[in-house]
Amino acid sequence: MTSHEVFAAVSPWVRRFAPVIPRDGRVLDLACGAGRHTALLAALGHHILAVDQDISAVEPLQSSSIQIQALDLEGSGWPLLNQQFSAIVVTNYLYRPFLDELPKMLTEGGVLIYETFADGNAEFGKPSNPNFLLKPGELLALAQHSGLKVIAYEDIYLDQPKPAMVQRICAVKGHLKGYVPLQFGG
Repeated sequence: MTSHEVFAAVSPWVRRFAPVIPRDGRVLDLACGAGRHTALLAALGHHILAVDQDISAVEPLQSSSIQIQALDLEGSGWPLLNQQFSAIVVTNYLYRPFLDELPKMLTEGGVLIYETFADGNAEFGKPSNPNFLLKPGELLALAQHSGLKVIAYEDIYLDQPKPAMVQRICAVKGHLKGYVPLQFGG
């Protein structure tokens, strides 16, 4: 993938809220895939820990600001226990046994940007397994019971890039440092 293709593939939700991520600390790109968000966040000046089970697609991005680790995110123990991040970005990934760990890993002022498929997506194709689809309000409930302040939340139908039911949230631990960018579509 060229750098232009990588940036074109970035989630509009992540692109919108990336500017509110604090400059201090590291950003976790959880289940980073090919690294589309890793590349964006590094270009914005952040230090990134990009993790996935298979890191072959993201390895070319390794640099002084991007650390890459192959981790089993669905094993018996949480491999990121006791680590702290100024932000956590997750897209198109859901593994409920460790979902509650994410808010605990945020530093004060840290931001959670999460977007994945939601209940009803089976109508449009994969994923269709309920284990990989968020239940109505699930991300909102995660933020609320973890004490995160919700900046933005949606549980909606999207028609681009392909039809899908999606749930997404941007939430902060404590108070947001900076301002929330205006909605620009997507």
